[in-house]
Amino acid sequence: MSDYDQSDKTLPSLGELAAGLTAYPRYQLTLVFHPQTRRIGECADLSFEGRRPLSIGRIAPAFRTCDGAEGSPIDDPYVSRLAVVLAREPGGLRLARPLEASRCRVAGRELTEELFFTDAELDIGVPLLLAHSVVVLLRRTSLPRARGGDDCGMIGSGESAQALRQQVLRAAGSDSDVLLRGETGTGKELVARAIHQRSARAAGFLVSVNMAAVPPSLAAASLFGAVRGAYTGASRSLPGYFRQAQGGTLFLDEVGDTPDEVQPLLLRALQEREVQVVGGELERFDARVISATDIAIESDDTNFRAALLHRLGAIEIQLPPLRERREDIGELLLHFLREAAEQESRADWLPDADSEALVIARWADIFYAFVRYAWPGNVRQLANLARQALLGHTQHPVIPEALRETVLGAAPQCVGESAGEPASSPASARRLSDISEAEFREAMQLCRYEITAVADTLGVSRQSVYRRVQTSAKFRLIGDVPEEELREVLAQCEGDLRETASTLRVSETALRGRLRATGTPQ
Repeated sequence: MSDYDQSDKTLPSLGELAAGLTAYPRYQLTLVFHPQTRRIGECADLSFEGRRPLSIGRIAPAFRTCDGAEGSPIDDPYVSRLAVVLAREPGGLRLARPLEASRCRVAGRELTEELFFTDAELDIGVPLLLAHSVVVLLRRTSLPRARGGDDCGMIGSGESAQALRQQVLRAAGSDSDVLLRGETGTGKELVARAIHQRSARAAGFLVSVNMAAVPPSLAAASLFGAVRGAYTGASRSLPGYFRQAQGGTLFLDEVGDTPDEVQPLLLRALQEREVQVVGGELERFDARVISATDIAIESDDTNFRAALLHRLGAIEIQLPPLRERREDIGELLLHFLREAAEQESRADWLPDADSEALVIARWADIFYAFVRYAWPGNVRQLANLARQALLGHTQHPVIPEALRETVLGAAPQCVGESAGEPASSPASARRLSDISEAEFREAMQLCRYEITAVADTLGVSRQSVYRRVQTSAKFRLIGDVPEEELREVLAQCEGDLRETASTLRVSETALRGRLRATGTPQ
């Protein structure tokens, strides 16, 4: 006989445990706006057991703070004790407003009768405006939200933001090259900076280069450096981006738009970890490379070399679009509003618990409009529209016109706008071919030739703006400006970079980058 203790009980299988986690659908409520703005981002977990209804109101449920500590209910005097009742039904949730409860708008509609939302809609998120003073987002989720530790300089408490932070920290603990993928405006440069600052190379430089703006004729010198006299116009030695990043991190933005002629140079440098200085010797370089792209560079529609793709992505991180992390919109909007308010001396405009009811209602409407929008331009677009909300009127904040036309107009842009119908798809970007030369010229002048600002203004991708500039007879990139002309204009403008950029009709940001790459004092 064995000495096996028959009193020992067999533990449940992992499959049974996993099934237990998903026995009932989980939902979360996130405070997108609250008069006590410190509470924005708090969440409450809702779990339906069987068909027992749950309620939302002034006294329940209890919300957790962004750091995971136990919080409090909504506790707003304008919200009824029982404002909305949620009932779980096959395939979704039914929302109802009790008689004489405070007003409630759900996904753009007044809740006067029951509304049903499918699980697919709840996966995206259903926004509720309670009593014109509190905005919450109801969303289906997989597990309770956890928060704590290093925020990596990123704003947002939602599930997607947490997952991204974990990937950033794992990448920071490695010295492998990283490829960041994500739509334009999702914060790839911010993620690159976070990885660098938490890596063993944090003491070194983070050198950024926009690969779409590197002209093929100057690529070798710009990337790898050149000795004085190596080519016509080379009046001084150039360090090159790779050598500037020695001991630190090199960030190759828009790597998917690297010109065909430049790709072999880049591939060899990454494979051999050495660069050929123009007119000089082969030199080893010790830098970590982080690349970023917002296009599917492995598709047949691109000319991107498969070998280069495989070399870039020892670690790949996919950044979620803003429409997939709507629960973070309140925190992001508050952050950008505070930034704009400080810059424009309008801090007294921002809401707080002591603000008048009309002020609170106006801010609640703005946050409600923001959370209903599809955000094709992601976080960068949100930052721009936050500033417009603050500066769009001389007396009080307003809903930006872009949101007013889309969200409050006829065309729905968010889940549940038609109550029960499938959610509409995100607004698509315009095609640059549909934009006249006059409109393009006006946008370039208005945005002072800054490519990102032009793209945001016209509602197109940065890549399409770069291509339009490169084929234009009226505009050019800083890399296309001859060295002699650049120095002549710089001298005429007495070193004023803004005036120099305006005279050359190029981006001041790009001008600073070129001067930094060539070691020219600024």
